[in-house]
Amino acid sequence: MASAWFATDFSLDSLTEMDTPVPAPGPGEVTIEVRAVGMNPTDYKGIVSGTDREKLPLPLGYEVSGVISAIGEGTWIASGEASVGDEVLAFRITGGYTTALTVPASKVFLKPHNLGFPEAANLLLAGATAAEMLHVTGVSAGETILVHGASGAVGVSLLQQAKLLAVRVIGTASEHNFDTVRRFGAEPVSYGEGLEERVRTLAPEGIAAALDCVGTDDAVDVSLALAADRGRIVSIAAAGRAKSDGFRAIGGTMPQSATFRDGIRAHLIQLAAEEKLVVPMAATFPFSDARKALELLAGTHPGGKLALIP
Repeated sequence: MASAWFATDFSLDSLTEMDTPVPAPGPGEVTIEVRAVGMNPTDYKGIVSGTDREKLPLPLGYEVSGVISAIGEGTWIASGEASVGDEVLAFRITGGYTTALTVPASKVFLKPHNLGFPEAANLLLAGATAAEMLHVTGVSAGETILVHGASGAVGVSLLQQAKLLAVRVIGTASEHNFDTVRRFGAEPVSYGEGLEERVRTLAPEGIAAALDCVGTDDAVDVSLALAADRGRIVSIAAAGRAKSDGFRAIGGTMPQSATFRDGIRAHLIQLAAEEKLVVPMAATFPFSDARKALELLAGTHPGGKLALIP
């Protein structure tokens, strides 16, 4: 048996820790003893925006890191041969808020030795989202792009991956997060009234693409004003505006997004192994404090990633 967190209703107050069975792995599966649970905004958004009561109790969490405790017969993981005791990370799973789980081996990769369990558990959802944003906007070396929400988890990964592409980034943030934006190679600019003019001053030659991680009307309006080609505007948080204004929205549940994100996992792990992609951590919480950690995640900007530690 494992201990796992579920939402029994569509509110954070309904979070309940339950005992849950851990099936023995069959062919093509592995069982992971979880050492860290990655936490993402989609975890709480999936709770508070839910309406289908047939899905309750709702399992939480899409990425973990840990140690293989059992392997199905004849099974290799996504990164190759593996053994019981190997340290791994898994992404695009279901029910990651748990102390142990059995998952498809195709979703499991060896963890780089230089990456701690909390960092490994938070690498891929933000990293794959950022990589897809750069991919769909066709960003290339020498261009100047605008990133809304540059100091958030996806934003920080965007900055690092854009730097590797030799792209200049102007990133919006609050002033107390300017150092974070600079740390990862971008030029910070305050969001809010006057943003369009401030960006035009920094980039009189223009903005090639706008990548939105926040979804506010202000961010969308400025993107539309500055990027000449709406095909080079993408948002992960403004699907309604994307539909009405003719630009791109992406999300992990979309088939094209899912295919891309599955395909980019190994590359992101290699970047992390080479210390070209880091995961800033804000805090870790005991597994029993899942509700407290989610409340922090849903509230003010935590300043980095969060993880639950069983």
